[in-house]
Order: sequence, then structure tokens, then C-alpha cells
Amino acid sequence: MQSLTLNSHSPEQTQLLGSYLGKLAGKADVFLLTGELGTGKTCLVQGIARGLNVKEYAFSPSFVILRQYHGRLPLYHIDFYRLNCIEEIGDLGLEDYFYGDGVCVVEWAEKGLQVVPQDNLLISIHYVPVSQTGRSIRLKPQGERYNELIKQLKKEREFWPKMRSVKQGRI
Repeated sequence: MQSLTLNSHSPEQTQLLGSYLGKLAGKADVFLLTGELGTGKTCLVQGIARGLNVKEYAFSPSFVILRQYHGRLPLYHIDFYRLNCIEEIGDLGLEDYFYGDGVCVVEWAEKGLQVVPQDNLLISIHYVPVSQTGRSIRLKPQGERYNELIKQLKKEREFWPKMRSVKQGRI
């Protein structure tokens, strides 16, 4: 399984990547997001929502744990930030979402890796040390579906010039 690492130099670039993931997303896809506080996980989810044609603004669900949005497919935005132990996550009954008809995006996924589907796209976002806005985004496919998704993203000719042309603060 081949991972893909991209650099984002602005929130707009992170959202652009998310929008392409949303366009490529299919029923029962699971995207797991990891990274420090403020690295852009919710920003990426906002892009995924845009790619799924969600008209609502995607907020972080830290206080409610799960927000549902309606678009081309339902988007289940899940956040494990406030959960302290795997038992709390396991007791949430998320299986219906993970194996349902929508797309699940889980922030702070590292807290619950034991209870999420083994097939997923693990997306790690890290600060780039020499930049205030730069992020390194690593997409690691786990399962054949996500290998194919990475291949599709790499072939998306329209995406790459746009990703390079998005400047800090504007598209």
C-alpha cells in the first residue's frame, strides 16, 4: 500500500485537498484524521463536505461528538477529542455509521483505532517546522478501496495544478 504525502501552505489548500477527497468518496468510506490541535483537521473536513456537495458549514463536533451533514452522500463528522478511554468510544455504537450509507470522517482517530474499521484512509497532518501556515499531510491507505482512492487522486489531472496555484489566503 503506497501512501501519498502532500504539503499544504494554506487553509485553502487543505480544503482543496479535502474537496477532492469528498468528490472521490463513496458509500461507507472512512477517513481517519490525526494531528495536533490546530493542524487543520476540521479544515480538511470542511473541504470533504464541499466535495460531497454539503451546503452547510462543517463545524468541529468536539462537544457533541458527532455531526451529520447532507450532501451527495451523508457525511458523519465524528470527533474523539473529548473521549478519554476506548470503552467510551466503543459504547457510542458507531458501527451503523462506519458501515452505513455515508462517509465517516473521524478527528482524533488515534484515540479509537481499535474500534474503527480496519479498511480506512489514515490522514496524518503535521506542522511544517519552518512555516506558520505549512502542513505536511500524509494519506495512508489501509485496504484495497483506499489504495484505489489514492490512485484516483494521483490521476486527477485537474487537482494538481490547482493545488500548486492556491496561494496563502485565497484560491
